[in-house]
Amino acid sequence: MKRLVRATIALCAASALVGAASGASWDERVFPPGSHLDFDTIAAAGPAALPALIDRGRELFKAKFTTVDGAGRPKATQAIIPTKRKNGVNPPFSRTSGPDSNSCFGCHNDPVVGGSGDDVANVFVSEGFESAQFDTIDPSFSSERHTIALVGSGLVELLAREMTADLQAIRAGAIAEAYASGKNARADLMTKGVRFGSIVAHPDGIVDLDAIDGVDSDLIVRPFSRKGVFTSLRQFTINALNIHHGMEAVERYGVRWTGSHDFAESGVPDAITAGDVSALVAFQATLAPPTVKSDLPDDWRQAAKDGAKTFDEIGCASCHMQTLPLKSLVFTDPAPYDMAGTLRSSEAKTPIRIDLGALPFAKALKQNDKGEWLIPLYSDLKRHLIVDETVNALGNELQAQRFVERDVFLTPRLWGVGSTAPYGHNGSFRMLDEIIAAHGGDARFARDAYMGLDPEKRDDVVAFLRSLVIEAQ
Repeated sequence: MKRLVRATIALCAASALVGAASGASWDERVFPPGSHLDFDTIAAAGPAALPALIDRGRELFKAKFTTVDGAGRPKATQAIIPTKRKNGVNPPFSRTSGPDSNSCFGCHNDPVVGGSGDDVANVFVSEGFESAQFDTIDPSFSSERHTIALVGSGLVELLAREMTADLQAIRAGAIAEAYASGKNARADLMTKGVRFGSIVAHPDGIVDLDAIDGVDSDLIVRPFSRKGVFTSLRQFTINALNIHHGMEAVERYGVRWTGSHDFAESGVPDAITAGDVSALVAFQATLAPPTVKSDLPDDWRQAAKDGAKTFDEIGCASCHMQTLPLKSLVFTDPAPYDMAGTLRSSEAKTPIRIDLGALPFAKALKQNDKGEWLIPLYSDLKRHLIVDETVNALGNELQAQRFVERDVFLTPRLWGVGSTAPYGHNGSFRMLDEIIAAHGGDARFARDAYMGLDPEKRDDVVAFLRSLVIEAQ
């Protein structure tokens, strides 16, 4: 109890007064005066502030932002780069170009806070039309996306950071080798058992990138979104706040980058501070990862065991790798590889440090002989071509996203898949058997092996996948 009181005091000390006159006790606002958080003060407070910071993040995740909080963006678009509307005023609700939700919880609610969502919560990605002033679900203008569960996302981001560091170190080593030898140096891009193609460095420092596979040419592994285009929880959160709620973070839409304290002209200056974003990041980063259903009936238990074996035998695990090894469980905010418009490590006096190893869920994580934690996410965090000429149901998008091809997607994390129906990037598949049958391209060999199984063995694979669930912790 004393620890919680100290944490609350520390967090209150980190508040910066932002807002107008105080309201009554029934005030509808999410941010009453004095409730916005100051990043530097929170970071300086250290571990004592973390419990209350995470609690505040949960509150903000579930909060329904109001007009007096700054919700809505009358004169700005959903674009992740601050963009003014060409004319008119943005409506308070637009199914495709947003704002399209009052709260994060509105979409991420199944089966827990921070989980997935039903088809009704699907969103529409329209990055190619940042000034869109119309409402349409025509795939020529907007790509429909099903809600991804955020549970375990702190571990996912840490894996991506370590993989990025490995890949960039390989590149640096190849450049140094080529310079020293005066000859071309070829290097395989391998990290955590995942191969991202190869590079060739020349003595003059030029690097051939043509053989890179499944990652951007900067070798930054981006583990969030269906396409794998967002580097960090912080970047994802800032994007989502603007797109879905019309809540603009100061670090991207504030005076430094736009010259305005109210870029969207909502009437509320500096609607989301860096400290507020950190609260949301801290909550998401500490969400417990999915687990294996513990109360399986005997027949299901045996079928799941057999299905897990078949899953490996037919090649599904070549992309949906059961575990990836993680060296450190210390999560820092801000992240090391973000770009301008998202608070970066170099811009923070002191980072906020969260030791995920101190959380209850860490006790269930297994370790290898190197002492690395084995994160059971069933993914390689790599992008793959997922369609071909004859199996192309997943190739139904007409827009590229952030320069990622229309028929290329990040390998979905299958941990928790038993709790996240419907399936596919747009939720158009109701059953696991259907989504497996839709795999083409790089996954075609495994899909064909699955389709060639006896019905009983196919059902075992489904039993295995359905045992991977999201449970309340």
